[in-house]
Amino acid sequence: MSTVVAAGQGGGTVPERVAGPVRFVALGDSLTEGVGDPVAEGWRGWAALLARSLAPAGVGVEFTNLARSGALSTDLRAEQLPAALALRPAVAAVVVGGNDTLRAGFEVGRTTRELDTTLGELSRGGALLLTACLPDPGALLRLPPPLARPLARRMRAVNTVVHALSARHRAVHLHIAELPWSGRRQLLSVDRLHPSAEGHHLIARRFHDLLTDAGRPLGPAPAAEPVEAPPGRLADLWWMATRGTSWVAERSTDLLPGLLALAAVEGFARLRGATGRHDEQMARAAEAALASLG
Repeated sequence: MSTVVAAGQGGGTVPERVAGPVRFVALGDSLTEGVGDPVAEGWRGWAALLARSLAPAGVGVEFTNLARSGALSTDLRAEQLPAALALRPAVAAVVVGGNDTLRAGFEVGRTTRELDTTLGELSRGGALLLTACLPDPGALLRLPPPLARPLARRMRAVNTVVHALSARHRAVHLHIAELPWSGRRQLLSVDRLHPSAEGHHLIARRFHDLLTDAGRPLGPAPAAEPVEAPPGRLADLWWMATRGTSWVAERSTDLLPGLLALAAVEGFARLRGATGRHDEQMARAAEAALASLG
């Protein structure tokens, strides 16, 4: 979906009035698609909120959101990247990796290669990159330790890779993982995995802060809180029953058997006092994947 918004205004789409708008393209999964921030047109999300502030008043911002729920790093490189390059963006957000950790066939080396290719091609095309590391899904969902530890290990590896690739490609990097998700429950949506509308606003504001510190001319920062009232409890329960449960179920068919196997291995390692060995192996795998890039 592509829209042109007037920079520095409070929102809504308007006809383009000036030549040469700033082209902003967002690549990613459900986080960047906007899940957790419902508006009348569907999902909004942090990237759409940030788009309104990416240029000074009087300069248009052409925003295209290519992100889709469930996307993996391979999907970004194979599907979203070609569409993004065709738009020749001045700014490109690339936030992905959470779904990779939720797959039975997770391989940090593959995630590293796909992300490096995506970031490299966008950077060579002249785009300023926005990246982010992600919070641990097991901690957000409060999974029991035997299930949470393998996911935390994978997320640390992916974040290690994202940190390194952000430096490699000179991206503006936001530590989303360090935002107060656990301490401020209102930042999370009903599924406890995606930001709420307030959480999306927080992400947009933090990116705006980083871009301001980098000296980029911008419009006013996104609002601290959404203007719209948050969904009521019945609306939250209805979404979870009609859409959220199916979202979890689709991923469970692939993830759950592998995660249960990982939990069994984790439990056996804990009995032997060898849980640290698996952490070291994953950390070494991330380091080797980065070293293989040259």
